[in-house]
Amino acid sequence: MTTNVPYGYKKNPDDPQKWIIDEEAARIVKKIFALCMEGKGPSQIAAQLEAEQILNPTAYKQREGRKTPHQTPENEYRWHESTVAYILEYMEYTGCTVNFKTYTNSIWDKKQRDNPMENRKVFYDTHPAIISLEVFDKVQEIRQQRHRRTATGKSNMFSGLVFCNDCKQKLYYSTTSYFEKRQDFFICSTHRANKDKCSGHYIRAVVLEKEVWKHIQKVISVVTRYEAYFRSEMEQKLRVQSEETMRIHKKRLAQAEKRIAELDRLFIRIYEDNVAGRLDDERFAMMSKNYTQEQKDLKAEVKSLQQEIDEQERQAENLEQFIQRVKKNSDLTELTPYALRELVKAVYVEAPDKSSGKRKQKIHICYDLIGYIPVDVLLKAEQA
Repeated sequence: MTTNVPYGYKKNPDDPQKWIIDEEAARIVKKIFALCMEGKGPSQIAAQLEAEQILNPTAYKQREGRKTPHQTPENEYRWHESTVAYILEYMEYTGCTVNFKTYTNSIWDKKQRDNPMENRKVFYDTHPAIISLEVFDKVQEIRQQRHRRTATGKSNMFSGLVFCNDCKQKLYYSTTSYFEKRQDFFICSTHRANKDKCSGHYIRAVVLEKEVWKHIQKVISVVTRYEAYFRSEMEQKLRVQSEETMRIHKKRLAQAEKRIAELDRLFIRIYEDNVAGRLDDERFAMMSKNYTQEQKDLKAEVKSLQQEIDEQERQAENLEQFIQRVKKNSDLTELTPYALRELVKAVYVEAPDKSSGKRKQKIHICYDLIGYIPVDVLLKAEQA
């Protein structure tokens, strides 16, 4: 229904109410999502597109003779990071239509406000998709893990993915302009801020990459060679984990929902007490504020718990999706940023163990969709 079709699409000449893919622009949209999957942020992506002399959306549409609400840009190759961010968050690229994105309070207050995602209405498969829903969701997750580039301008593909195994906080990427690649390292953010709160979980970037790549190679090997075995073993492992997780989550969900209902009754009670004069205004305001905040926190927790429960119920589907991702990367000869982001959700680094006189350090890889994979155990069992 929109007059201005989003960048990447054009109106179907046979039916102007439908969108079809604009192949040239869609190629750039795919490139933007791929660069984000490689760990680049909107400003980095915008700079790269400008350096490659790619027309920005307004200039491109005007060149194609299409109407656009924006004026002709002075620099037709200048991309703004806000434009890139908008493209990365535009769900319609997955082939769906999203309605009720904004709302107004009343006919007297016409200011448009963003509607929370849960209040929007999504209609799937309304037009051809440029980006798969799987890639779109992964990019949103990456966008939540935003990390700043170092002062040197260097970046590392593991930035935002590495965490301390003890305090669970991020490990910061550290480098200088005179560091060689082998000298770059990650260090616990808690330790760097306060050495008494957490020990120094320090690991060199090249060591981290080597160990993660070694583990991923083993996962690729066991999946491609023993797929049926891998599936059955992981299904059993996930089922056991899921049952316990579901039990805990559902119990907490019931408690939170019960407390939310109780708070509703308490609101009514203190309001009636305030009106009747049994509760003074100051006390009423304080209690009302506390109840409101508690209810807000509980509702956020309920939403999070429900998402976790939904995720657990999709374990079989997630396992199949992960297997397909591994098979897609079966020909990898080195670890790429895209493959890393596609397969790995987080890496947890333990403090080094020097008790033997040598520095030993363990890492734990949490894979996307399915969590930890005991790959050494699986390989030994299959080869036994």
